[in-house]
Amino acid sequence: MTTDPKYPLTETEASAEAARLIREAYRQEVPAAPTSFRDHSPVPAFGDAPPVLQDDRRIVPQWAAGVAVASIGVGAGVTGLGCGVWLVLQGLSSVTLFGVLAIAAPFAGAAMVATAVGSAISKAKRASTTNIYRGSVVQRTEITSTARGIGARSRIEG
Repeated sequence: MTTDPKYPLTETEASAEAARLIREAYRQEVPAAPTSFRDHSPVPAFGDAPPVLQDDRRIVPQWAAGVAVASIGVGAGVTGLGCGVWLVLQGLSSVTLFGVLAIAAPFAGAAMVATAVGSAISKAKRASTTNIYRGSVVQRTEITSTARGIGARSRIEG
């Protein structure tokens, strides 16, 4: 067999090399580890078969699988939170009169409820008070006015 590029393979050498490459590509190799399990224990005549212990050969440790599941859950939660924030901000970005009224409506409702409660409490207090005056009442009507400088000032003396 010639490997020099100046001298290419002959027809018989090329056929032999092609046959060798095909044999190598389709060669059946025996796997190093068995890929199936056959239980040779006797099967009971009736009822369920007893469980067979199968050794646990996981590729990933259990703690790593738990971390992976937790990270998927956290990622999904953060994605949902981000979508919610995006929706709220999309709604706030389209500022229209209807949008502003829709956002302000809960606050206006709460203010109206607070005003109504305060008014009811005020009226309830006012209706229940009774004033009893004892003693003499003096009404003073003397008014003196003195103008000083640019502005005038009124003063009640009495």
